[in-house]
Amino acid sequence: MPGAAVTIADLPAPAGLIPSRGCAPLHEDATDVRDDATTALSEVSDAWLVGRARELSAVGQNSDALGQRGTIREADGLLAEAQRRGEPRIVAQLLRHCAAMRLSTPGLAHGADPLLDELLTHSRRHGLLVLEADARALRGRRQLLASGEDNAISEVAWGLAMLEDELVPDTALGRRSWDRLLATALIDLGYVLTQLGVYEMAEVVMGRAHHRIRESGGPHEIAVHMMNRCRMLLGWGLRLERIGEDDEAGERFATASALAYAVEGPWQESLFPRLPDRTAWDQIPLLGAAHALAQPGPEHIERLQRLRSLDRAIHPREKIIVAIALSRCLMSADRRAEAVSVLAPSRAAGQDSRSHVTTDTSDPTLRISLAREYARLVEIDEPISDALGEYVLELETELWTMREARYSTLSSRLENARLNLRHDAITQQALQDPLTGLSNRRALDDRLDSLLGSAEAQPLSIALVDLDGFKEVNDRCSHAEGDDVLRVVATTLRDTLRVDDFVSRYGGDEFVVLLPVVALTDAESALQRTVEAIARLPKALSRGVTLSIGVVAMRAQESGAQVLARADAAMYQAKRGGGNQVATFAAAEEAQYPAGPSGPREQETWIPPQPH
Repeated sequence: MPGAAVTIADLPAPAGLIPSRGCAPLHEDATDVRDDATTALSEVSDAWLVGRARELSAVGQNSDALGQRGTIREADGLLAEAQRRGEPRIVAQLLRHCAAMRLSTPGLAHGADPLLDELLTHSRRHGLLVLEADARALRGRRQLLASGEDNAISEVAWGLAMLEDELVPDTALGRRSWDRLLATALIDLGYVLTQLGVYEMAEVVMGRAHHRIRESGGPHEIAVHMMNRCRMLLGWGLRLERIGEDDEAGERFATASALAYAVEGPWQESLFPRLPDRTAWDQIPLLGAAHALAQPGPEHIERLQRLRSLDRAIHPREKIIVAIALSRCLMSADRRAEAVSVLAPSRAAGQDSRSHVTTDTSDPTLRISLAREYARLVEIDEPISDALGEYVLELETELWTMREARYSTLSSRLENARLNLRHDAITQQALQDPLTGLSNRRALDDRLDSLLGSAEAQPLSIALVDLDGFKEVNDRCSHAEGDDVLRVVATTLRDTLRVDDFVSRYGGDEFVVLLPVVALTDAESALQRTVEAIARLPKALSRGVTLSIGVVAMRAQESGAQVLARADAAMYQAKRGGGNQVATFAAAEEAQYPAGPSGPREQETWIPPQPH
């Protein structure tokens, strides 16, 4: 649970291959990495949490089932600590890692659903567009695991549309970390496109990921990207073979083999657990299969047999690819009976998890390729007629046409997503303050009217926030630095409150917060935490400003103007008390401002604040 005292020693160590550099945290960007097993999570940096999660994700991919579950438990502990701290970008990255690890673990994919829903909501709220697109990609992957191809197409279309335009890097992350997140999102989208069989689009998306990784990626990101491209090329080649395009298929296999060689350098410096005395293609089934499919021969047999028998989790997609590669190598050595036995389990229904080849609903095209491979071997004993052969080719051509239809469907939904995003952007501009990115006065009026008329929003608390010392910032520094302070305060307000709380810029250096279904005492406590968060900001960011906040509870039959007037009066109480605090009206003071057409500021000469 968030806030619990968790230590690294309390969490199970992942099983599987022994990493050459151990399983101690080794995040490249962390400046205070600790490898003391008794280090409490509360003592480590945010960078450490993200780095450890990346490492666990890599370890889990090369562990057995028990090891995978162990890494997930540790990652959940990291997520709980991140949620306790509340830094939105760190929370989003931990949510992404925990969800992706479950999607890769047999029997746990359903556990990713609430995490992906939370990631989508969280990233939307905090404007983390790249992580929102990644959430879409992972949801598409989840849909394919549940045989929801149509929904997967919609999810990936939205993710692609979000990342199409030239994006502004998130300065709070730093350019290198932001590039990595963007590359990860593109790789996840490319992975789903590969499973859908839309290889041409997957290649384009992978190319964009390559550009980002080349600019800012470390060895681990480079290795992951190259292996994903290798996976895509092998699936593409197997699919091309089914329509008789053997030469083009051979080109894909040759490129995949070249990547399997090229990945060696990054692999040796990656976060993946590995045996230091063996090459990457001796340890990663997919890479070993790439060499075998490019040039099938007896020299690959022993390696592929060993890779198939590794006591660790291998994704069903890769099991199929390795099985096909091994069968071809066995055939090249005139060991046809063994080649058939390698593929035969694919035809058995209800296989258990111990089978070397298992079906996977997320990639039907690979299952068909496997069935085709088996049929080609059996055909030696039971030759099929020319007519039946022509029928099979026609059927494969029809399936390829269906693949083209899937591509068209995806293109159509991508265009629809683009239009929707443009419409949303135009609507948002009309309701958004351009300086802070918060909702503007028009949006505030709409939301307040909606909440005042909703019984489900009760009790409703309303707060007016004013900056202490902001005029001095403008006078002493510049209006540009004043704008920077407003943006920092806006971000802190949004990040320290709930998803359901509505934060808007009221004008000048004032903000309004609507807290639905929150009693006045609870609202006061929540806003006090915001006051303290601003006070703790480095002076280089806050320029020394603090907050004065007035908060009131809505009365029955009260208008928006009336409740805001009372919140304004309460804010002046906080000002008179020295600022840097939250003030609410006592009962006697409330009586001074009965619900009616007049409010405190209407009883004095008052000019509404205007943007400077």
